Amino acid sequence: MKRMLCALAVLALALASPAQASLKRGEAHVWDTQEIVLAAAKDYANPYADVTVWIDLKGPGFDKRVYGFWDGGRTWRVRFVATAPGDWTWTAHSDHPDDAGLNNGNGALKAVAWNADEIKANPNRRGFIRATANGHALQYADGTPFFIVGDTWLAASTWRLPMTGADPRSAYAPGPGISFEQAIGYRQRQGFNSISFIAAFPNWASDAHGATYDDAKGVGIRNAWEKFGVWAPGAKISTGDGATTTAKNMEDEAGNVAFPLLKPEDWLSDFDRINPAYFRSLDRKMRFLADNGFAPMFEPVRRDTGPSWKAYFDFNKSYARFVGYLQARYGAYNLLFSGIHLDWLTPRYGLSGAEYNGALEQWRQTYGVMPFGQPVTALIDTSTYRVFGDPKWLTMHTAGNRPRDHGIYPMMEESFRLSPAKPLANMEPYYTGWDHTMNSPAGERPEPDSDRDIYFARAMMYGSVLSGGLAGHVHGTAAYDLTSTGEPAGWRPYIWDALNYRSAGYMAHLRDFVLSEGARYQDLTLATDALSPRASTKAVADGLDGWSFLMRTPDKTFALAYFERKAAAPKIAGMKPGARYRWVWFEPQTGGWSKAITLTADANGVLQTPALPSKDDWAAKILAAK
Repeated sequence: MKRMLCALAVLALALASPAQASLKRGEAHVWDTQEIVLAAAKDYANPYADVTVWIDLKGPGFDKRVYGFWDGGRTWRVRFVATAPGDWTWTAHSDHPDDAGLNNGNGALKAVAWNADEIKANPNRRGFIRATANGHALQYADGTPFFIVGDTWLAASTWRLPMTGADPRSAYAPGPGISFEQAIGYRQRQGFNSISFIAAFPNWASDAHGATYDDAKGVGIRNAWEKFGVWAPGAKISTGDGATTTAKNMEDEAGNVAFPLLKPEDWLSDFDRINPAYFRSLDRKMRFLADNGFAPMFEPVRRDTGPSWKAYFDFNKSYARFVGYLQARYGAYNLLFSGIHLDWLTPRYGLSGAEYNGALEQWRQTYGVMPFGQPVTALIDTSTYRVFGDPKWLTMHTAGNRPRDHGIYPMMEESFRLSPAKPLANMEPYYTGWDHTMNSPAGERPEPDSDRDIYFARAMMYGSVLSGGLAGHVHGTAAYDLTSTGEPAGWRPYIWDALNYRSAGYMAHLRDFVLSEGARYQDLTLATDALSPRASTKAVADGLDGWSFLMRTPDKTFALAYFERKAAAPKIAGMKPGARYRWVWFEPQTGGWSKAITLTADANGVLQTPALPSKDDWAAKILAAK
């Protein structure tokens, strides 16, 4: 049996990546996902719930348990990475010690480093992302800064962006028939390195029920996105415009759903059983992201699964099991792992932060933290700190969704000031092209892709980062629901139309601005209180005009600033008295830098901002002159 297990492990290693063709037998590259295949000696009534499999993995500086997952029939798989060059060993175990197929198998490999050209071809070869030493930002394992340049494709796990084998390197312009590979290739050329998406939408289907509905017992089954133009005769809850549509269907390309149905007539999932075929489709997408240098924000489910999950199952145990399954299946990829997509705090179509806290703490206690150190967070309404506090399972804070205006920035600053510090990012800012009351700064609802629309997106990029979001930023796209080929148009755009909106082009400029002095941005601290005035007389509290933002290093030698439209030119207190500074304007729409201006702080350390070059929004870099 040991010889069979080792042979299977070597086979998996050989097939893991085309880049390994030049490796010697028994070798593997560091940070590249490896797979061990275990074959159980007997059948189990419910392998997903009744069997736990793991390996004890040992290598240079590493000695941890890595869990495996059931993949149908008698097959279990364990995925892992070697985190450093050298000799690695593993031994298989399970909670059924009498099963010879799942226990005592062992293997070994030698991990080798990538060369410089290989690392340049794929930044994931630098190692998995983690917090910087000061806790405020992210970096690869080798210390290279990682700044999230993300997009919001929440339904990308489904048929809506299918894997077709299309060449992502082609000069592709988004249009009908778009594939997952083409969409990733397009965003990659724009400088993106991440997408946010949800693993499964279990209770969603285009059926006789409305997009939002309760079962006969009054339990909320779903609060789904609308299937535009497809009416549900049994719908009782209307959408905002009075239409009673059914839900978007969220199966994979082959028609699989994530869980078998417990009550098909209600589309109620059996959350204590899994459908491995659905996740095999997702495997291909996760591998493609890894091979193309992306580190996705990966989430288990949306919050509307919560009410039925809790009503009909042992929620803490069952939910912790599913999160553990995803950890085992995808935890050997570079990613940001989310505990829950909690975009809206609603007692009817979701659970509370405390309820999810309980389940996720049980996950942590049962399965441990991510064995390879990736950040764990949650997509949130307001901020993770205000919803969850600062629990042990959470290693990165986020903010977003509501409000999409100045009101989110104090929440971000609050999270940034926590001790110990954790990386922070706005994961759901203003969404370009989404005509909705939740997406209307100061009540404005501009035309999609208009100058005003893309300005709001741009303002939230810079405002969020300079309110403490040094982990990076996620671009909001109105096509988060991925209305796709073969579907009627609706009150959110097709995915290919949204991909073409101009606002996405500003994300690379944001990255270049923040990283213009290399890793120095990681040491920035909040300094907006030093601005006087911070808000101009034309500023509106619930808008995105008239505010200024500032972060600087504690030694006052480096600062980044941003000025919204209608902002004043404030004085900046707390600089070095009498010191000379180089002020360089940055144009957020083009990514261009102006010629440096030399300024001198007065005897009290006050620096006067020079007049803004135009009435548009501007960013600036401030450096102590040598």
